Amino acid sequence: MSCPVTCAAWVPKGAAKETPDKVQLDREELKRLISEAKERLQDATDASDDECHEEAADNSMDVVEASAPEDGDPEETEKLDDDELAEYDLDKYDEEDAGTESLGEALAGLAVYGSNENDPYVTIKDTDQYEHEDFAIKPSDNLVVCGRVDKDHCSLEVHVYNHDEDSFYVHHDLILSAYPLSTEWLNFDPNPDDSTGNYIAVGTMSPVIEVWDLDIVDCLEPVFSLGSKKAKKKKKKGKKSSSKEDNHVGHTDAVLDLSWNKQLRSVLASASADHSVILWDMSTGTPAAELSFHTDKVQTLQFHPFETQTLVSGSYDKSAILYDCRSPQDSRRIWRFSGEVARVTWNHFSPYHFLASTEDGFVYSIDARSDKPVFTLKAHDEEVSGLQLSSQIKGCLVTSSSDKYVKIWDILGDKPSLVHSRDMKMGILFCAACCSDLPFVYAFGGERQGLRIWDISTISAVNDVFGSRQRLVVAQPSTDAKNSAQQQ
Repeated sequence: MSCPVTCAAWVPKGAAKETPDKVQLDREELKRLISEAKERLQDATDASDDECHEEAADNSMDVVEASAPEDGDPEETEKLDDDELAEYDLDKYDEEDAGTESLGEALAGLAVYGSNENDPYVTIKDTDQYEHEDFAIKPSDNLVVCGRVDKDHCSLEVHVYNHDEDSFYVHHDLILSAYPLSTEWLNFDPNPDDSTGNYIAVGTMSPVIEVWDLDIVDCLEPVFSLGSKKAKKKKKKGKKSSSKEDNHVGHTDAVLDLSWNKQLRSVLASASADHSVILWDMSTGTPAAELSFHTDKVQTLQFHPFETQTLVSGSYDKSAILYDCRSPQDSRRIWRFSGEVARVTWNHFSPYHFLASTEDGFVYSIDARSDKPVFTLKAHDEEVSGLQLSSQIKGCLVTSSSDKYVKIWDILGDKPSLVHSRDMKMGILFCAACCSDLPFVYAFGGERQGLRIWDISTISAVNDVFGSRQRLVVAQPSTDAKNSAQQQ
């Protein structure tokens, strides 16, 4: 059975607690959670019952009574029942077979040891040490968080990846309330002491954004949420419901993408199927601004890596919009493309440039100061669902697509050339993410095979092109965007 991975995000080394906390629920907390779950289930049941009653009322005139079957001969019926039971030989059901061994005789030769210490076939006598080692997060570990869809539930899987030890395993998972669509790591802690944390924001088919603490294992609910679900009201004939009457906060449809502002850490941007972009103030849990300039679903967005106020978004309306968030109503710029915009990403080595990919397989390089693209690349045959620049290697671009392929490009000098292409055997690819600490390591999610990690430096063609290229480390946030990278 295939279990799609729809989104993924890396957690930098050193961000996670060495020993994550485990939830210990007291009786009152457990009662509260059970009560809330019952209320949600009851609301869902009531809504379903209302729909069923309405359908039954509509179809009541079409019901036709079925004629009762004619009574058959009772003697024939009884004879048939006896014949059917005869094949099971129930009269001899309690009689034991002569050749059957007793349980004691069957287990007579089985050796049983009082503990693993005495059992010569058990080579690992105590597994507690190994379990503790797997549970602890080392300073050299990266976490990779992905949204996974199983048959009967959706979850966040938290993986541990250690490049030096070549280890990769699931550390723990978190059950989600809805289908996951986007993930974004952030370290902003809403507590007033202004400390840093280790959180993952999740956008789902629900309009509510959930923020989970990755340093807590076995938690049952997010640490906080942004937005609220729209209350379902029964429609009355002749009356129209007014959106102003309810106290709804945030989006009204699925949250398709998220972007955290690394300079102003309390700000998170969200893109939604309701055609809007919302800037959230996470310190208060409320929207700071709503940008409604797209005319269709907003599928992707990203804050500028160095300029606090700059944001770009892409939409199903085949456009990308650049905002100055200080005055978004007055300061914005629009570019039009050949297809729906699937992904946008800033070039952190060239602060005036960003890349946009479309559902018809194109990748565009855009200079924010110009109306025309710097270059246009026909990268794939279908939608380019993943668009990731290497975190440290200038010009190294990796794309993934619905055509099932991952491609590695050299775009240095604005002259893109294909370096390597691979069918990942994962079906349609939904997402790609580059590790911030390891510039050649990427995570991919698709229709099947779970989360896949690929170190592209193992490809000889990649080493030939990028192996000798200088590695650049993105500088800490600075007011001067031109000094956006410093040589390692």
